[in-house]
Amino acid sequence: MDRKHQLGKLRTEKFDICIIGAGSSGSGAVLDAVLRGYKVALIDKNDFCAETSSKSTKLIHGGVRYLERAFKQLDLEQLRQVRHGLHERKTLLTIAPHLAKPIPLITPVFSWFEGMYYSIGLKLYGMFAAGDGLPSAKWLSKADTLKRMPGLTQEMHSSVLYYDGTFNDAAFSLAMVSSAEQKGAIVANYVSLTNFEKNAEGKLSKALVKDEISGEDFEIDAKLFINCTGPFADDVRLMADKDEESRMRPAKGVHFVFPSELMKGEDAMLIPETKDGRVVFVKPIGNKIMVGTTDTAYTDMAHEPILESKEVDYLLETVNPFLEKPLERKDITSGFGGVRPLLAPKSSKRKETKALLRDHEVEYLPESGLLSLLGGKWTTYRVMAKDVIDYAGELLNKQAECVTASHKLVGAQNSAFLMDVYKAKASKLLSEDTVEHLYENYGDLSLEVLMLVEREPALAEKLHTDYPFIKAEAAFAVKREMATKLRDFFARRIRMELLDWEATKASIDKVAPIFQRNLAWSDEEMEANKKEYADLLDKFQRVSGI
Repeated sequence: MDRKHQLGKLRTEKFDICIIGAGSSGSGAVLDAVLRGYKVALIDKNDFCAETSSKSTKLIHGGVRYLERAFKQLDLEQLRQVRHGLHERKTLLTIAPHLAKPIPLITPVFSWFEGMYYSIGLKLYGMFAAGDGLPSAKWLSKADTLKRMPGLTQEMHSSVLYYDGTFNDAAFSLAMVSSAEQKGAIVANYVSLTNFEKNAEGKLSKALVKDEISGEDFEIDAKLFINCTGPFADDVRLMADKDEESRMRPAKGVHFVFPSELMKGEDAMLIPETKDGRVVFVKPIGNKIMVGTTDTAYTDMAHEPILESKEVDYLLETVNPFLEKPLERKDITSGFGGVRPLLAPKSSKRKETKALLRDHEVEYLPESGLLSLLGGKWTTYRVMAKDVIDYAGELLNKQAECVTASHKLVGAQNSAFLMDVYKAKASKLLSEDTVEHLYENYGDLSLEVLMLVEREPALAEKLHTDYPFIKAEAAFAVKREMATKLRDFFARRIRMELLDWEATKASIDKVAPIFQRNLAWSDEEMEANKKEYADLLDKFQRVSGI
């Protein structure tokens, strides 16, 4: 994906659809649209998947909490949501198996009654996912639980084991964008919407946008504009029609990360109920363990939500009763915050809406012609995208069938054959952990990363001794994945920022010259980029108290 080439197309071509926002819903929608034959563009004011969609708990699930509420409240809509989620879980595990995998989850219980309660509930959860090939839930003894997850408290009675899916959210979104671009979509990051131009009937006809890298303003001409900006959706809606009511009620969730040596085992853990009624997960991410999440109202949408000291205290207080040796603040290596795009009920009757699932809605504003995909969650992104592109087809009078359920994403299109070829070649040049990391992050594209190493052996150097990441990935990110800033690479292409702030800071000097060479930065620009990113990491540490 060459950004300069893509920007040229955005400036000069006319599109059926322009999608604003490149998180899970936007990247899903652009792929769905291009596979149906629409001429489609995708823009985002930040990097691809830079906001909410890269700050998730990295789980693909139907929602065990929704199931419990469905039965307690006799709420069929919650039950329907679980079934949709579990159906989509199977699809996501199929279309990008290098990025999405099954994961066992342990739920510790402290009495026989608790064990029976969660065992029945999680078996029902598995029944709704029948036929997806994952093992069914089972009740484990205390001894068997400690074999699977050493480090849990001796105070527990037993546990219930069940299976869900885990995935690399940022890489999954980027794979959808890359797949769409491969099929002819025009995509660009760091292109912000500044306003709309309307035709004589008051309908949106052009998006007025700004290239955030060069500062240049230009226009994008499209028949239909789709708002996929998640928690920022009201900004676009009100830009299209200033008289519209706000619909979003953003909620903040945070995670922190600690070394896996402190809680051994490959399973994840579900803490089924916190003091404020939430579910918290403790799960592997790379060679670390992640804990999250929280749920608090968030209104400061002009600033990135970050992990705060009081939130660290809350998560420590939540997880430590389940551990034999309590975690301490000094054990934490990093953390991150995100904003959920929670959707408020509509009150106005002026607009036409199609409420298709409890947690997302396709909204059409007839006065301006803006189509918005509101709310939702990662697991059901593909259903969300299908719903909004179905509606787009009605508006454009150009219907076509959705085929995303069977379309393998970039990185998974030749995996079976190329995996053996790649590993045979890579094992001669790279350490074992790097060989595995590259395949899990890039799938069959790992051969392209390896080719960079073969052409320039110095790119085989690790960025940090404690991690599998290598210099070639930085070159690949710029050449192939449209990485434009250092944070694009560290936070989303390899996720090092999510794992270890100190190690990330120590690796900046190895990566910056690669960006300079490929992006033609001056020495002054490189130093400014380095300082900007290092200062941000310092801020994360200062605010979190880590």
